[in-house]
Amino acid sequence: MDFIASLFNEIFFRPLLNALVFLTGVLPFHDLGFAVIILTILVRLALFPFTHHSVKAQTKMRVLEPEIAQIRETHKNNQEEQARRIMALYKQHGVNPFSGCLMLLVQLPLLIALYQVFLVKVQDMGQYLYPFVQMPPVIHTVFFGFINLMEMSVFVAVLAALTQFIQMKLAVPKTAPAPASSTKPDFARMMTMQMTYVMPVIILVIGMQFSSAVSLYWTTMNIFAIIHEMMVRKKAERLQTSHGTGTTTISNTSS
Repeated sequence: MDFIASLFNEIFFRPLLNALVFLTGVLPFHDLGFAVIILTILVRLALFPFTHHSVKAQTKMRVLEPEIAQIRETHKNNQEEQARRIMALYKQHGVNPFSGCLMLLVQLPLLIALYQVFLVKVQDMGQYLYPFVQMPPVIHTVFFGFINLMEMSVFVAVLAALTQFIQMKLAVPKTAPAPASSTKPDFARMMTMQMTYVMPVIILVIGMQFSSAVSLYWTTMNIFAIIHEMMVRKKAERLQTSHGTGTTTISNTSS
């Protein structure tokens, strides 16, 4: 376990922390807040190919929901046939319903390391620096004149939770409701609702426990994801409109 932890630190944690210190040093006024935002955006851009693939898959699933609802209604008494036809529909349109989980696994180590970077106190950063990265003579930790990034901020924690809620509302595909005649609970729908409302609460609790640098990181991540989701959704809506109201057609070439 010590070897794995050491390897993780050398591959992910130290490079990101050094990047944060470097950005703080080159930015005007050595502002830690802007360095946190820029580093978070750079990481999101590095992960963009993975996140974009996942967002497109979720958007396609959302477009296919009317057809999925019809399949569930038609085969409500045959769960095996229902699952087979839904998977065939996904395959026909090039949709991998598990792509979101796979992309999350790819991103997770980098996101965890970035999260850990923002937990390090300024006075402790020096011990992790490479010889060629110099610690700035002073680091301004008060962002916008009133947010101390080394302390907990209720304002930034609430902002992180709010943006997380908006991002979840946009990103989580709406699941088709179970047929009225079905007596079985709609677990997919229940899970979607729970994720949408539980995740922001978790982010709020985390934000109330740690420094506001962590909440600023989450807020930046969420805003980036919201903008990305809205752009992909708008393009998907244009594609859907251009193909009329007939059979659902999804382009695999959208970028």
